[in-house]
Amino acid sequence: MPSILIVDDDETLLDVLSLSFEDQGYEVRTAVDGVAGRKAVDEGQPDLVVSDVNMPGMDGFTLCRQLREAGNDVPLILLTSRDHEVDEAIGLDLGADDYVTKPFSTRVLLARVAALLRREALRRGDAATDEVRQVGQLVLRPQRLDVRWRDRPLEVTVSEFRLLEALASRPGVVFSRDQLLDRVRGSDSVVVDRIIDTWIRRLRKKFCAVDPAFDRIETVVGAGYRWAERAP
Repeated sequence: MPSILIVDDDETLLDVLSLSFEDQGYEVRTAVDGVAGRKAVDEGQPDLVVSDVNMPGMDGFTLCRQLREAGNDVPLILLTSRDHEVDEAIGLDLGADDYVTKPFSTRVLLARVAALLRREALRRGDAATDEVRQVGQLVLRPQRLDVRWRDRPLEVTVSEFRLLEALASRPGVVFSRDQLLDRVRGSDSVVVDRIIDTWIRRLRKKFCAVDPAFDRIETVVGAGYRWAERAP
């Protein structure tokens, strides 16, 4: 039974989420701020952490940063009432795996949690199948959320993987921001479409870190983005 730690200063929301996760068969622990959340992780490693950002004492950004600096790679989803893409970029830069903006659908949050847990299980070798998709020098393993470019690995978040997968699925085709956002987050998303620009910048930076000449993700001014078709 996977264990979930939920960190939020809204005790009503804690109760609602706890019941929803328990109904899905998860073991749930809760904490009312980042300090208590960090203590709970130290006392017993959960399989996944769901943390609010805006909390007194220690906020979710600080909790995320402290866990990553301590070498703890527990899957972590940030919740926030903020709706500015800069806040999401900060959370992802600190090492969060995903980001959900309030108000949100509990069904969507449960789906994100399940996806992250599947990824971790596959990384540990708990799954029997491992689909491979290759587009030129790009290799994607969706079950593992694994990306390799010219046989060099890239560490990406769930959202970055889905964005890359969407672009690479139809090389040369231009996708608008709205189309990409729908592919990445689904129709229930309340995130602004400009967050796509942030994810694109992050992906380009990661590709350029392993290949300074990388230029496959193209901007089409006024239209969107595409995966460029070029010879290897």
